[in-house]
Amino acid sequence: MKAQESHHKTAVTAHAEKVDESDKLVVTPGEKQNGDVSKQYQNREDLEKAYNEAKVSEAQLADSEARLQTIIDMVPSFLWTSLPDGSKEYLNKRWYDYTGLSLEEGEGWGWKVVVHPEDLDRLVQEWLAILDARKPGELETRIRRYDGVYRWFLIRVVPLLDEQGNVVKWFGSNTDIEDRKQAEEKLRRDEIELRQITDAIPHNIVVMEPDGTRLYANRAFLEYTGIKPEDVNSDSFHAEKVHPDDLERLNNERQTGLQRSEPFEIESRARGKDGRYRWFIVRYSPFRDEQGRLVRWYATGTDIDDRKRREERTQNENLVLREEIERSSMFEEIVGSSEGLRQVLTQVSKVAPTDSTVLILGETGTGKELIARAIHNLSKRSTRAFIRVNCAAIPPALVASELFGHEKGSFTGAFQRRLGRFESADGGTIFLDEVGELPPETQVALLRVLQEREFERVGGSQTVPVDVRVLSATNEDLGAAVAEGTFRQDLFYRLNVFPIRIPALRERVDDISLLVEYLIDRYAQAAGKKFRTIDKGTLELFQTYDWPGNVRELQNVIERAVILSDGETFSVDETWLTPVTPKTAASSVPLVANLIDHEKEMIETALRKAEGLVSGPTGAATKLGIPRQTLESKIRKLGINRHRFKTS
Repeated sequence: MKAQESHHKTAVTAHAEKVDESDKLVVTPGEKQNGDVSKQYQNREDLEKAYNEAKVSEAQLADSEARLQTIIDMVPSFLWTSLPDGSKEYLNKRWYDYTGLSLEEGEGWGWKVVVHPEDLDRLVQEWLAILDARKPGELETRIRRYDGVYRWFLIRVVPLLDEQGNVVKWFGSNTDIEDRKQAEEKLRRDEIELRQITDAIPHNIVVMEPDGTRLYANRAFLEYTGIKPEDVNSDSFHAEKVHPDDLERLNNERQTGLQRSEPFEIESRARGKDGRYRWFIVRYSPFRDEQGRLVRWYATGTDIDDRKRREERTQNENLVLREEIERSSMFEEIVGSSEGLRQVLTQVSKVAPTDSTVLILGETGTGKELIARAIHNLSKRSTRAFIRVNCAAIPPALVASELFGHEKGSFTGAFQRRLGRFESADGGTIFLDEVGELPPETQVALLRVLQEREFERVGGSQTVPVDVRVLSATNEDLGAAVAEGTFRQDLFYRLNVFPIRIPALRERVDDISLLVEYLIDRYAQAAGKKFRTIDKGTLELFQTYDWPGNVRELQNVIERAVILSDGETFSVDETWLTPVTPKTAASSVPLVANLIDHEKEMIETALRKAEGLVSGPTGAATKLGIPRQTLESKIRKLGINRHRFKTS
């Protein structure tokens, strides 16, 4: 501005001097003679006119300059110009009025005295960086008022460049932003306070932008996941922390919910820093400003793993219950009063309240499952599941999956994760019938459950803790199986903590009449019949018969007799049962021995052809046309060493 004023005054002065020189012109005789007088007077008039116009222009310029200066001084911002090196060339009146500095103090680099000491070094460095860049820029700093109070200002600078791109001058303005800074500081304090509050909440909380971008997470979330605060917004967060089976569903439901901009919730499993997955219900709540615009999303995660496990357990228990309803048991309650049965019931009453492992021994059909149920019903686990597993009825390749479950894709046909019987029985009781039929590799897994109360699903690496009471039963001699090497000795000791032997039906003859009456009433009611008496000969026949199939055989005979009987007297055909006398038994020994030898020879021949292989399409069981479990049982009973038939 001052340079422009100086340049204008110089031009006007020069023009005036020319006019003054024209006043000194003298008309000589020669000129009069040459007729140039009129021309000289004309030049003088032009000069005077130009002089007067210059005077008017000078006055107009001064007036415009005064008005411009007044406008600049009235602008509420600080306006200034700087030289290319950054030193101040001009500062408007508003700047001097605010700071209280004199003209001499404000020019050059003197302005630094009013900058807050904590901001000065940073401000100078940023200003020098803008000078080097020769581009517009912004800075923020606190400037001291004449009364000593500091307020925040936003400084905007723009360079004036020449044709070569060099800076001729810098134009700048300072705008008071103290109110905005205070609002930002209040918002920052509020956010700090909010974080402190959310850190005190025991739920996982994540704050997000309207588009779902995560801003920060509370302490509970960080401690559970084990991630760092700066990694909260990582693109790989969901892929790393959400269960693979839930990932696609969660992403779809989350995207849909964010687009609707309404509260929603999602259930999924999240992995903790210990590597275990737990179920959470995540509730998304939108936060809007006074104009109704979406400002933030607040996502709150609540641990529902225990609830989900209860739901899964209930579902599994219901499934098992339906299976149990479909499969009728041998009979609903224990019937009998013989001394042998009373001893068994005494043992049941003593061991039931404990969590001890029980091994139930007895022949086929003696009611081992019934005793197992009685133990469960009298225990503190009676309100939880009772899971029955017949180990002999499951193919060896599927036993581990049936007992311990499997992960998705662990083997051909495993299209989804499946919980095993042990998980279904969590908190309750599992009954392993025919436990002697377990394959060696499954025996190892069962031993681990008994020792450490944990296992791994087939195809999985995650340890699953379980609280299950184990009851097992067998009609075989497990001690002999241990001696033969077909059953683990350490597992036998773990199962044989509290053995209970159930007497065969022939050992409890006194109970036969009670069992007959009970079973007749049961099947007669189902058949819509009524029997008033029992044929005396039939009852005597029942009491003298050996009952190799025990109670199960008695049950089947009575059911058939009820169906065939028409009168009110219950009776059976004597040909159904042939009592075995001692003489008959003695005379049959050679025949039995011959049959045993013949059976052993047939089995060894089949094993030789199958090269020691028992199961499979080419195994000995297939060649003999009998189930694998039956053949293995016979091999053990006959003392056959099948390994000697294997080829090297």
